[in-house]
Amino acid sequence: MVFQERTYRVLIVSSSEKFNTSVRQLLPTAEYWPITTARSVAEAKRCLLEQPCDIILINAPLPDDFGMRLAIDICNSSNAGVLLLVKSEVYSGIYAKVVGYGVMTLSKPTSVQMIAQSLRVLCATRERLRKVEERQASLEERMEEIRLVNRAKWMLIQCLGMTEAEAHRYIEKQAMDRRISKRKVAESVLETYQSQTP
Repeated sequence: MVFQERTYRVLIVSSSEKFNTSVRQLLPTAEYWPITTARSVAEAKRCLLEQPCDIILINAPLPDDFGMRLAIDICNSSNAGVLLLVKSEVYSGIYAKVVGYGVMTLSKPTSVQMIAQSLRVLCATRERLRKVEERQASLEERMEEIRLVNRAKWMLIQCLGMTEAEAHRYIEKQAMDRRISKRKVAESVLETYQSQTP
């Protein structure tokens, strides 16, 4: 077994106890934890509101809906990997409708090996998406810092009559001298001078 740095939260959406039992055997707790089971679309939605998941397996059809819309909605609203299992007679049509949303589809009946391989693909996909999330969060933080620094510069220009270059140098020098981020300096400047502006 390969050492796992993290585990994947799994939601199995299926009304078939036989399917649930056989899939759970493919999910060692060292890699997949917690594992939650929902028997309907409504129950699955409640579970996802309570706790987001990394991997969702949907065994269609479900008692209250087919499950295709649920798969699409999950892919549209999260970075979870979704595997939709459908009967072989409808596989081509369903695949064509969901592939553009990033839903992985398998036709039933299928082998345990195919499900296991699909789980590995979903884990790899989830890791790629996790890296994208981290880069996006980092970029958003940098953009927020730039906005704060710009607001602070304009505050220094307005309140102290500095030029833009002088305000920029002031913020950079304060950050270096005090060994804090430019963001902290900008927040301090805004806190100090905001009450002085009309």
